[in-house]
Amino acid sequence: MLIWIIRKFFPSSTDGHNDLPWNIRRFAHNRLEYLNLSDGLDRTEPWNRSPWSQTDLPRMKRGLVGAQFWSAYVPCEAQGLDAVQLALEQIDLIQRFSDSYRRHMVLVVSSTDISAVHRNGLIASLIGVEGGHALGSSLGVLRAMYALGARYLTLTHTCDNRWAGSATSTETGLGPFGRAIIKEMNRLGMMIDLSHSSDTTARDVLRETRAPVIFSHSAARTLCNSTRNIADEILREVADNGGIVMVSFYSLHITCTRSSTIRDVIAHINYIRSIAGIQHIGIGAGYDGIDSPPLGLEDTSKYPLLFSELLKDPNWTEEDIMLLAGKNFLRVFKSVENVRDYWKRAAISPFETLSPPTHSSCTYMPS
Repeated sequence: MLIWIIRKFFPSSTDGHNDLPWNIRRFAHNRLEYLNLSDGLDRTEPWNRSPWSQTDLPRMKRGLVGAQFWSAYVPCEAQGLDAVQLALEQIDLIQRFSDSYRRHMVLVVSSTDISAVHRNGLIASLIGVEGGHALGSSLGVLRAMYALGARYLTLTHTCDNRWAGSATSTETGLGPFGRAIIKEMNRLGMMIDLSHSSDTTARDVLRETRAPVIFSHSAARTLCNSTRNIADEILREVADNGGIVMVSFYSLHITCTRSSTIRDVIAHINYIRSIAGIQHIGIGAGYDGIDSPPLGLEDTSKYPLLFSELLKDPNWTEEDIMLLAGKNFLRVFKSVENVRDYWKRAAISPFETLSPPTHSSCTYMPS
């Protein structure tokens, strides 16, 4: 019954965040010859010994994954050093493994691409850059990453950058160069991801942007009092903005402990729905970047179980499940593209704002 419902209304689920590319870097040094995603990595060393490994093609297929954002993640320790290079290498990796497994997945760059790939029964593979420090404070790098296929940027990670504050420093917001970043992302048609951002940054962005925002992997702060989660007032602002919160499955963000269950995740989904509305929720599990997934949602094969559990609640209809599974995300993606197209018709030129110059042993010349 569940599989019929999903395939009738929205062929498969969309997930906003997966850290498999970083694990490929850690375990295989980005060498795909050391990796076979078509086999179950849960039976292959060193993946089967890692608490951070929950993704491979067999499990994604059992999970009816139809669209997956892969994270081109850059650690905060690389900021001001080789962050741009690392990001480009991770983007290259996502491009290469999408091509290597083209019988199963296709790299896509638009909302219409996702729909076309679904019709062919393949997984739509998408790129998100995690950590604004990966830009090296350069609008040129932002544009280059968009040209390479990146379709969202997580403005911060677990550190502030030169133009935006992270959840680790709740009072730091968006600087002047950060406002130029937001405008250029609107112009390009690149989604703004506020997961990891401070409350102040999130509020600043919501005032600045002309396009809907996303939280690619976050949960409700009222249920787990972590600055990584979203306060009620910001949930309301996201709804007003037309954006989406894609719910994380990380136990530390769900129960603020090392353990959680599928019921705890459902509590966050229901809570966010009660504040922001059914039109503004999605799924952003964060698999391969979490070492304590919930009981019942241990890996990428488990999405149907989540939807099945929700359908036991009379407050959830089949159409509601389709909105959560991917229709909401597609709407946001299309809205971001509509803003891009409007600005293109208005002949808005690329923004040429420069970040404040830096002088250090790691720079050849200031910006």
